[in-house]
Amino acid sequence: MNSTTRAPVAPRVTYERIYVWQWGVRAFHWINAAAISVLFATGLYIADPFLSANGEAYDVFVMARIRQIHFAAAFVFAVAFVWRMYFFWFGNRYARSGFPAVWKRKWWSDLVRQATDYLTLNVGHGHLGHNALAGLAYTLFVIGLGWCQILTGFALYSESNPGGFWDGLVGWVIPLCGGSLRTHMAHHLFAWGFVVFAIVHVYIVLLDSRQYRNGLIGSMITGFKFKPVERRDDDGAKP
Repeated sequence: MNSTTRAPVAPRVTYERIYVWQWGVRAFHWINAAAISVLFATGLYIADPFLSANGEAYDVFVMARIRQIHFAAAFVFAVAFVWRMYFFWFGNRYARSGFPAVWKRKWWSDLVRQATDYLTLNVGHGHLGHNALAGLAYTLFVIGLGWCQILTGFALYSESNPGGFWDGLVGWVIPLCGGSLRTHMAHHLFAWGFVVFAIVHVYIVLLDSRQYRNGLIGSMITGFKFKPVERRDDDGAKP
């Protein structure tokens, strides 16, 4: 008599849908991504004008047009930056999740645990909002580099109108950096920090989406993520 052995059936997991990312946070994400892409592409051309247009210099305005697009994208980025700061303070609890609360042991514990999980490719503990490592990365690369780019960029922009509004507002950045050339170099180097962040960000998003199956990718479009019903939602609390 033949007997068959059935493979154990994995327990069925029931998920619930939770509204995590508000419309302002989602809008900032995509506006920010588009603005940075335009800024980086035009910034590369400004640093190394590789296009050679035909005609006399007075009749060709390639560099002027590229600079115009660069500055327009810079204003969009700056407005979106302030917009995101508003949602940090007045948005829901997920909008400020992962904030580097370095004075709290719980934040450090989550940081070490999350870093260990990524290094060992362990599924670990899922988060609906930002985990501590993501919060630290966003603070350093998006907020920190964002401020550096805004200040150095508008300081360079102010050179076109000495004594004007922007010169009075951020003109002090140029002597602080050691002159116009060093400000240009700092602005250019800071831009590459966004490239490093973007590469790591995309990798982590794909990894998390596969590990936790929480709808992470789609959540930045719909705002909704998923979690097992039996798991307590303790993420995103105020720092």
